Amino acid sequence: MGEPAVQVRGLTKTFGEVQAVRGIDLDVAEREMFGFLGPNGAGKTTTIKILCTLADATSGTARVAGHDVTTQRAAVRSRIGLVFQEPTLDAYLTGNQNLRFHGELYGMPRGLLRERMDQVLTMVGLVDRRKDLVRTYSGGMRRRLEIARGLLHAPTVLFLDEPTIGLDPQTRAAIWEHISALREAEDITVFVTTHYMEEAEHCDRISIIDNGEIAVTDTPEALKARIGADRVQIRTDDDPAAIRQLRERLGVDAAMHEGMVTFAVPGGAEFVPRLFAELGVGIGTVTVTRPSLDDVFMAYTGRTIRDAEQANPSALHPFRLMAGRR
Repeated sequence: MGEPAVQVRGLTKTFGEVQAVRGIDLDVAEREMFGFLGPNGAGKTTTIKILCTLADATSGTARVAGHDVTTQRAAVRSRIGLVFQEPTLDAYLTGNQNLRFHGELYGMPRGLLRERMDQVLTMVGLVDRRKDLVRTYSGGMRRRLEIARGLLHAPTVLFLDEPTIGLDPQTRAAIWEHISALREAEDITVFVTTHYMEEAEHCDRISIIDNGEIAVTDTPEALKARIGADRVQIRTDDDPAAIRQLRERLGVDAAMHEGMVTFAVPGGAEFVPRLFAELGVGIGTVTVTRPSLDDVFMAYTGRTIRDAEQANPSALHPFRLMAGRR
């Protein structure tokens, strides 16, 4: 096997007294679709900026496409594509003009540039709109043009920082169809950051990042399999009493999450009759779900991504307690 497409060792980044990235180690294989899953403020964008030579690390090392991001910046930049979280297109230029300007910045020969423009616009379904001003494009079309621009110079690694942020669910799904198809067509490594669970499911492997640290890395299926329990959420007449009774009578750790008493047990459906028979508190509703990436996030961080983004650290979640006993 060759050198990883992305290799990170002991990476840190400090802003004053704030440690945004806390000693990250990471390997991303060539041609892998790799995901950074975590809430806003977790350190995802800071890490991407360091990997793309847009920020300096405080300590540690990183190599992208075989080159050091500190000592070989030009070599790294020539081999990567980057789609920023914030829009960076010129809305008063056409799609063609935005791409041509990018290609000229990269010093692409004119003949190759024309050929690649045709290829990438076809891949993202914008050939018919190539001569229109970008300000007439929808949000989804602009995102697709930005992805096309990131691919124009045939990079080895494509970085996508929250590529669907601000888009509606239907458009997000369409963008991901394009990303998956492009990855196959271009035979490249894709490194994507996201806080959407359904997007992380598209990745070959993901790292869950929270508070600047990587909690765990594996395939989505393997991570969910590690949980080994179903999530049960109940609404009761007395939630504090229910949490106490679950622990004392049923030996189950529970906590409040998103307004419901939440706990994890193997065979959640089979547990429900016992719940009604033994809890001793009136139950209004019961929801049982199979393990999801949100449960994985709770297991390793103690909170949901929604909790984290509300900057309201919650009590230790029972999934985390279960993971800690493994």
